[in-house]
Amino acid sequence: MKSGNTISSSQNTLIIFFVFAVFASASASALFRVWAVFGIPVGLLLGFFLQKGDLCGSSAFSEVILLRDYKKVFGFWIGIVFTMAGIAILDVFDMVVLNPKPLLYLSVIIGGIIFGSGTVLAGGCVSGCLYKAGSGNLNSMAALAGIPIGVAMIEFGPLSTFQSALKTFIIKPETGKSVTLSSLTGAPYWILALIILFFTIIIVIYRSKNKVYIKQELSEKSDSLAHKIFLRSWKPWQAGIAIGLLVIPAYLSSASSGRNYPLGVTHGVLQAELLATEKHFNHIWGNQITAAQESTSGNPANDQIQQVREPQGKKIVWWLVFLVVSLVAGSFVSAKLSGQAKLLPKQPEQTVIAFFGGILVGGGAALGGGCVIGNILSGGALMSAGAILFGIFTILSNWGMTYLYLMGGKVSRST
Repeated sequence: MKSGNTISSSQNTLIIFFVFAVFASASASALFRVWAVFGIPVGLLLGFFLQKGDLCGSSAFSEVILLRDYKKVFGFWIGIVFTMAGIAILDVFDMVVLNPKPLLYLSVIIGGIIFGSGTVLAGGCVSGCLYKAGSGNLNSMAALAGIPIGVAMIEFGPLSTFQSALKTFIIKPETGKSVTLSSLTGAPYWILALIILFFTIIIVIYRSKNKVYIKQELSEKSDSLAHKIFLRSWKPWQAGIAIGLLVIPAYLSSASSGRNYPLGVTHGVLQAELLATEKHFNHIWGNQITAAQESTSGNPANDQIQQVREPQGKKIVWWLVFLVVSLVAGSFVSAKLSGQAKLLPKQPEQTVIAFFGGILVGGGAALGGGCVIGNILSGGALMSAGAILFGIFTILSNWGMTYLYLMGGKVSRST
């Protein structure tokens, strides 16, 4: 990579190809109304943003006690807040139906403990392993081999009975809806989102008064915009804003493709692995209600819509599969442009530990109903009490394993 503001011809070619891939796949999805394909541009951009900001949940939480560094945690918080703001806009205009996860309190507590400790051993959360693998991290590749094994063991393997038993421990209001901050306070979702956004802006303004922070910002003003976007690393809060804004088209396309939820990657990793090992699937390309309406007598006002009989086989939501595969590709492009795409050797014992850590990450995510992206970011943005509880136990477990595994049971002297 050349120094200064110069962008080489090979980098220009890669940038043009990346931008074309994003717009071409998004346009094709909209033109042919196959919204599952929209997972491709979402994944490309998500991988690009995560790698640029180095936003891995595992390292973000661990660095709080390892280095006394809160930058990445703050970046995730900014991502949650901007995700809230985007979802609030969609909600106010009735563009989506909010679908927070139920409060399965034992599932999220046990899942969070397993997931949080596993992220330290694996060297990343699910999304962290995906984008690090795209950058050439061998340990993340090993962890990715273990993640679908862990998920499969919980979803339809030897521990599926245990998962079913945990799901009986649920707290559900009389309304039958999920427990959220909105249901607990009685305040509309968009009001709470606005309040949280307001206080976050106050914190950002306070932080911006730091003279060192300002000097760092001024030192980068000489770079061109293209250089800043494609060649430089981003600050975690900048990546957080980008991810938050990405959630708007992600949520809309996800809902239109038969999956009414914002971002998530855990089950996409599992389903991508299933495509290589299984034969019979229930392919989900779009909203099933469309097929049901087409199978009626032709009267759209008919209240009795014929139910679509789902084919036998494990479910494959193609929006998720396209998302996780494209995420790795987007991360590779980002790392390549920054000169960080390198296949570096790792100590064999670390790679083995990362593989088994990946199994814990997958199992914990399956029990808890999601990962850092699916539960903490998306679920937290939906104000789900279950997702918030999962996040608390994930962080505490991550800190405990960081102390034991990375710090050797010794207190860090970093300031």
